[in-house]
Amino acid sequence: MPLSDPIGDLLTRMRNAQHGRHTDCRAPWSRLKQSLCDLLKSEGYVADSKSDGAGPEKEVVVTFKADRPALILKRISTPGARVYVGAEEIRHYLHGNSLAVLSTSIGLITGKAAREKNVGGELLCTIS
Repeated sequence: MPLSDPIGDLLTRMRNAQHGRHTDCRAPWSRLKQSLCDLLKSEGYVADSKSDGAGPEKEVVVTFKADRPALILKRISTPGARVYVGAEEIRHYLHGNSLAVLSTSIGLITGKAAREKNVGGELLCTIS
């Protein structure tokens, strides 16, 4: 069954897996989901992210860090209410202790990188 909000679905799966004290989370694969999980891995929020399987059964597998408390994942831009921000409008969430993820013309990047490169885009979510 097709999803209307695949990023929201991934964030919800991750949130539910952490609250259920699972060590990892699985979701249907897409390039956008894979790049979001790779961004979380590079920023140190998750231990590992990889793809598993082939064809229509391909999944993205996110492994959580054992020593870190549950992530606070908030979806900002939804299919019904898109939120676009310019480079000068990107805020520091939670006084810089949170990560804003933007979809830009150069791909998925953090809010800090978007400010440095002076690009704006769709504010997908915040993670702390």
